[in-house]
Amino acid sequence: MKKSLLMSLLLVTTLAACSNNAVKDKPAAPVVDNSKSTQVAQPASPAKEDAASTASATQTELAVNPLKDPNNILSKRSIYFDFDKDEVKAEFRPLVEAHAKYLTANPNAKVILQGNADNRGSREYNLSLGQRRSVAVKKAVNVLGVQDKQIETVSYGEEKAKSCKDETCYQQDRRVDIVYEND
Repeated sequence: MKKSLLMSLLLVTTLAACSNNAVKDKPAAPVVDNSKSTQVAQPASPAKEDAASTASATQTELAVNPLKDPNNILSKRSIYFDFDKDEVKAEFRPLVEAHAKYLTANPNAKVILQGNADNRGSREYNLSLGQRRSVAVKKAVNVLGVQDKQIETVSYGEEKAKSCKDETCYQQDRRVDIVYEND
C-alpha cells in the first residue's frame, strides 16, 4: 500500500512539474508564389520582415548566449561517472570549471544538478548514489566560487535509466545532468 501510494505521489509530482512547460509557437514562414514569370518588385511585407528579424534574433541569441552555442563547451551538460563511484573524473573537470566560470560571471543564473544511476542495485541505493553524484559536482563548483543559492541538487536514481544489457549502455546512465533554470 505504501509503495503504491509513493508511486502515485511520484507520478503526480512528475506530471505537475511537466505541465508548466509552455511551448512557444514560431511564426510561419511566408508563402511566395513563384509561378508568375513577370512579377513587379514590391516592398517587403511585414511577415517577411518578421521572419528575417526572427532569424536574425536567433543567430544573435546563439552568438550572445554561450549555453546555446553547440561549439561552446557550455553546451555539454553531462558529467559521467565510473560504476558505483561519485568522484568527478579528471576528464570532466574542464567542463565543470567552464560551468563554474559561467555561473560566477552570471550570479542570477541557477542550475539543477540531476544525479542519475544505472539500474543495477536497489532503488534506494541508486537514489542515494545519484544524490552523492550531484553533490560531488556541487562541491566542485562551490570550490570554484559558485554560490549555494545558484545550485539545486536532485537525484533521479535509476528513474531515467534505459533498459541496458551491456556496459556501454550502463555508462550512459551513470551521470549528472546540468540543467539551467529557464533554459
